[in-house]
Amino acid sequence: MTARSGRWIQQWDPEDETFWNRTGERIARRNLLFSVLSEHIGFSIWTMWSVLVLFMGPEYGLTPADKFLLTSMVTLVGAVVRVPYTFAVAVFGGRNWTIISAGLLLVPTVAAFTVMEPGTSFTTFLLVGLLAGIGGGNFASSMTNINAFFPLRKKGWALGLNAGGGNIGVPVIQLVALAIIGASGGPRVLLGLYIPLIVVAATLAALYMDNLASVRNDTGAAKDAARDPHTWIMSFLYIGTFGSFIGYSFAFGMVLQNQFDRTPLEAAYVTFIGPLLGSLIRPVGGRLADRYGGARITLWNFVAMGAATAVLIAASTEKSLALFTVAFVGLFVLTGLGNGSTYKMIPGIFQAKAQALGLEGEAAAAYGRRLSGASMGLIGAVGALGGVGINLAFRQSFLSYGSGTGAFVAFLACYAVCFAVTWAVYLRRPAARPAGETPATEGKPQLSYAEV
Repeated sequence: MTARSGRWIQQWDPEDETFWNRTGERIARRNLLFSVLSEHIGFSIWTMWSVLVLFMGPEYGLTPADKFLLTSMVTLVGAVVRVPYTFAVAVFGGRNWTIISAGLLLVPTVAAFTVMEPGTSFTTFLLVGLLAGIGGGNFASSMTNINAFFPLRKKGWALGLNAGGGNIGVPVIQLVALAIIGASGGPRVLLGLYIPLIVVAATLAALYMDNLASVRNDTGAAKDAARDPHTWIMSFLYIGTFGSFIGYSFAFGMVLQNQFDRTPLEAAYVTFIGPLLGSLIRPVGGRLADRYGGARITLWNFVAMGAATAVLIAASTEKSLALFTVAFVGLFVLTGLGNGSTYKMIPGIFQAKAQALGLEGEAAAAYGRRLSGASMGLIGAVGALGGVGINLAFRQSFLSYGSGTGAFVAFLACYAVCFAVTWAVYLRRPAARPAGETPATEGKPQLSYAEV
């Protein structure tokens, strides 16, 4: 049974089906629910500048290049803070850090509320925008925390729900902005709506979430994960999936405005659709990975992403707004599928490594939970850097060619490399062991990387 001290759970073994069915699943689902809420608002605050720039007309004195640079820097901070946020779960506990990280979202929201008016300098907007990057960190700590609550057989679906519920914070703030713009409201109305929501999320986390003692003070897990080559291979693949999702979420509206001369309201009518569908489909990507193997789903997803990008290049060249919009939304959906499948691969990879080292049963599961949880923050941080690259690529493409076509060509090449890496590392030799390892359990069934 679970022994509890305050809000700490001292013993947790989700791989034990009896424990899981009696108490574990109920507790895990409750923590998942309130983790999603906090992460959801974190994503909204992180991406709020993708919406605020739509409000910033000529009276603000910002060029399209200024706006792309602003959103790039916000994305960069969101990527960087994911590393300490991952460590924070081990130091403070999942529940405790959720309370703190939710409360910290008040800082960028109140700051933006204060400076959002014409006449404010670009430097001030940039500095305040950087504060919003802390919202990107919530994802890393949330995924690390929830990963520890669920058994391996449930991780794809659970992590997909957690991440998808967080990702949907992007289209939600865009939808709210659409309503406000349509009602002739200003950006301060949007920011004012989120301040009480942040307080509610922090309060609910305090009331209903738990800390797991098994993940506390294990900061050495992050060092072990950082030394593992699979952490960095998966980071690269996550650049292709999540980096695309978050980068396109920031850039979609600005591309429509600058390449197809859409007004802020016209852009807002469609910019939320892609992130919304990409967020909703993420758990499906995790579920498909649970059933068919994350590596297989990820591989063919990159093929589809490449095809969608090729259509975007054609639509951009032909100046076809309808085809461009449909292809872009389709690409968003594929990024969501890929987000779910790549994250499911992570615990499976470390479970396979545990078996290759001769570990069995709970020892293997504990090894997998420990390293996969630690690596998720690092992978999430590096993956989010893809969003920085996408916005910088669009900025340069518009400066050089007056359109986003050049950027899409670069993205197509990136997806081709991601496909090659997935095949070479995880599917070309399905039974291969991690580099430098020797079989510790000859003759015993091993988890194939093709199944992760």
